[in-house]
Amino acid sequence: MRPGESSERAIVLAPTGRDASVATSLIREAGFIADICTELDALVREIVAGAGLAIIANEAVKTADLRGLVKWLNEQPSWSDFPIVLLTRQGGGPERNPDAMRLALALGNVTFIERPFHPTTLVSVVGSAIRGRRRQYQSRAILENLTESEGLLQTALRAGRLGALELHLPSLMLDASNTCKLFFGRRPEQEFSYEDLLASVHPDDRVRRQGVFDRAVTSGGDYSIEYRNIWPDGSQHWVEIRARAVLRPDGRVRSMVGVCSDITARKIAEIEREALLAQLATERTALAELSATLEQRVEQRTVDLMKEVAARERVQDQLRQAQKMETIGQLTGGVAHDFNNLLMAVMGNLDLLRKRIPDDPRLRRLIDGALQGAERGASLTQRLLAFARQQDLRAVAIDLGALIRGTIDLLERSLGPRVELRLDVPDQLPPARADSNQLELAILNLVINARDAMTDGGAIDIRIRDYKANGESVVQPGQYLELSVIDTGEGMSPETLKRAVEPFFSSKPLGKGTGLGLSMVHGLAEQLGGALQLSSALGTGTTATLVLPVATQSVEAEVSCPVARQAGRSAIILFVDDDPLIAMSTTEMLEDLGHRVIGVSSALHALDIIRSEQPIDLLVTDHVMPGMTGLELAAASRQLRPSLPILLATGYAELPEGAQLDLPRLAKPYHQDQLRDRLDQMLR
Repeated sequence: MRPGESSERAIVLAPTGRDASVATSLIREAGFIADICTELDALVREIVAGAGLAIIANEAVKTADLRGLVKWLNEQPSWSDFPIVLLTRQGGGPERNPDAMRLALALGNVTFIERPFHPTTLVSVVGSAIRGRRRQYQSRAILENLTESEGLLQTALRAGRLGALELHLPSLMLDASNTCKLFFGRRPEQEFSYEDLLASVHPDDRVRRQGVFDRAVTSGGDYSIEYRNIWPDGSQHWVEIRARAVLRPDGRVRSMVGVCSDITARKIAEIEREALLAQLATERTALAELSATLEQRVEQRTVDLMKEVAARERVQDQLRQAQKMETIGQLTGGVAHDFNNLLMAVMGNLDLLRKRIPDDPRLRRLIDGALQGAERGASLTQRLLAFARQQDLRAVAIDLGALIRGTIDLLERSLGPRVELRLDVPDQLPPARADSNQLELAILNLVINARDAMTDGGAIDIRIRDYKANGESVVQPGQYLELSVIDTGEGMSPETLKRAVEPFFSSKPLGKGTGLGLSMVHGLAEQLGGALQLSSALGTGTTATLVLPVATQSVEAEVSCPVARQAGRSAIILFVDDDPLIAMSTTEMLEDLGHRVIGVSSALHALDIIRSEQPIDLLVTDHVMPGMTGLELAAASRQLRPSLPILLATGYAELPEGAQLDLPRLAKPYHQDQLRDRLDQMLR
């Protein structure tokens, strides 16, 4: 992009030699925009006008006055972290050069490239910097939207003459808006604590107010009350407060969030009205019945602006929750993929570091702990990809009955003592084709949903049956197994049943569920070639049936004794990945295994090597790359070298529609042992 608030162009400052022209030419050949500056002040002006990154030769800033550039960098908004690539002479990196370290500290987001640099290195670093800048622009847009939403909320509060407050528990720390403070006789700049609020309550209303508050905190329900408060100047006023409990994951109340309004005028009017009605009743007994009727109508109308207000607030809360979850759903796949790449670099480097550190138990515990944390992160990305239906499944033949019996302890602990769990699992069932880990999670989701539907306890049956699809079912014709989870709960209405598997839809109270459980189970079933079927009616419970295809092969037997592994031979491996962190860690792992690695950052560069006479034993490639994907590279490679083995390393499970190649795959993130085993299989 040209200069502007979302520009991606590179600004190059290298006033001596040919560095500026060479770097600019390479960047433009890679498809990016680049402009040359001849002095530092011009560079700052161009950055202010709009840029994605700056490439600066060390000698251009070594003795220059950096105050203008540093001032701009320090005044960046919170979403911005402007990237700078510093060109140094050989041996001039921050590890050996104090001046380089000083520049890194002064300029912030700095990447060093030693000259003479390889063209691929420069293009890769520029590409990574521009991608990072794009993400910063995206963050800016999200922050702007949030700011706009906050502004709309504040406008609505002002329009309704409402104050906002939040009471944190158990600390009893009170956050009150300026409008809320005014309703208690305080100026905006004055402090207003929860103790101040309690002290202001009219003595005759304190017991009633405390009782309503205690019930709301104990039950986690709503808090709604009107009471009198005494201002610092001694005057008496009425305030109405409506709040809702925000719960922690363990069910305890984290805070009470709500709104308040000054209802003094309304209360005075009500008191005056009651006095007038009493006077009229005394003077004219004949109008007593009419007065009572009018009173009832007024009270009914009051019960009704109140019900409408409460209903409107519930709808607004649900709308905000749905919008938030929709945004999360849209970002899930991309975030999980990027997170997989980060974990790939972390796990790869930790694997190598664990092999090379001294035999120090404390260091090994630290590295093992870091690896465990990375693996937990990998497990989290699998659940995110499961929600996006992009998780990498290991669908094999499994004994469904044995899997159920093996998880019975976990299921019973999850249900608690008030729910009875009953199994109906016949012997000699055919094997099911599924991923055991993901299937266990799906069964746990179904069982917990069944438990939540039985507020007074009950029984849950887990039943397995053979099923033959004949073409009239939602699945393809063939042999299947039906795994049913049957509860005796309250059941679902036809409207709820129709929407039960929609993402983010939940019949549970706000804060009790995200609406993702059944959606994830549904996505898993479809990815395995099966289906999720629900049947329910109010008062008769619910039956959730997971339909799984029967496996064509036998259940894999567990190997009781380890078999000695034959060491794979050393090979020449062409490795392709556009992410420099993954490229570095994987190259180190491959070389540590004894292989010779030819590393490139694009599919087009890889094709040039494949077309040459360069000997290659195996191609390892990422799938998602700019310009040409890993699948497209594999298809082109088959035309040039039909017998070349190809391994696809990717964080996504599903390939694009129409993909004709059936390639061996290695799911990211992976350990060095997994990489070694897969390569040994292919090289043998």
